Amino acid sequence: MDIFAFPPVAFALSATSWFVQAVTNLLDPVTGSLSAALAIVVLTLLVRLLLIPVSISQVKAEWTRRRLALKLRALQRKYKSKPEVLQRKVAALYKAENARPFAGILPTLAQAPVISLVYALFIHGTIGGHANVLLAASLGGVPLGSSFVTVGVTWPGIVVFVGLLSLIALTAWLSRRIALKLALPADDATARVTSALSWLPFITVVFATIVPLAATIYLATTTTFTLVERAILRRRYWGELAL
Repeated sequence: MDIFAFPPVAFALSATSWFVQAVTNLLDPVTGSLSAALAIVVLTLLVRLLLIPVSISQVKAEWTRRRLALKLRALQRKYKSKPEVLQRKVAALYKAENARPFAGILPTLAQAPVISLVYALFIHGTIGGHANVLLAASLGGVPLGSSFVTVGVTWPGIVVFVGLLSLIALTAWLSRRIALKLALPADDATARVTSALSWLPFITVVFATIVPLAATIYLATTTTFTLVERAILRRRYWGELAL
């Protein structure tokens, strides 16, 4: 079953498509052939701005995990052979600290439908029974419906894709550096796991090579926005929560 064929979802997808087309038409007199690509950037930024409350919740949850990590580790060492006691002590710690063990997870899940809807706009050839006109537009002569895999090293596709993929790779590299810098002191096994997980952002680079160019533009925009957003929110809320 195609979830996007479900009437409420189909309506939301059609409305999103209409919005992007309206922005494209609005920008066209000024930006010409760049209008559709810029409309994707506008939509992505709007969605990310609407999801800032979710990001704030995630950053606060991240701080909570960091703040309690050492105490939790001490409890785990002390009650390693007494799992029932450990469970009670951990629950008591969270209660005493007015924290929740799964804080940030529900907000993260809540944003999934929104992001899925936006992403669907970039990969569906038809929307509302009509051709997805967005995918017929182009950037630098490259159709937004084509991918790096299909375009290959042809000119000017190689320039467009290399530029976007390089931006995504840069944000992935910076994200990995930040993750390693913020990692708490840990034993060798945990440190190896942390190091391995820090490479996960690079999966986006691989993914961006096989999706339509429209989705690649979205990925480049959202990863860059997220990197900057998290730096600002950590500076803002971690300092406040530490007081």
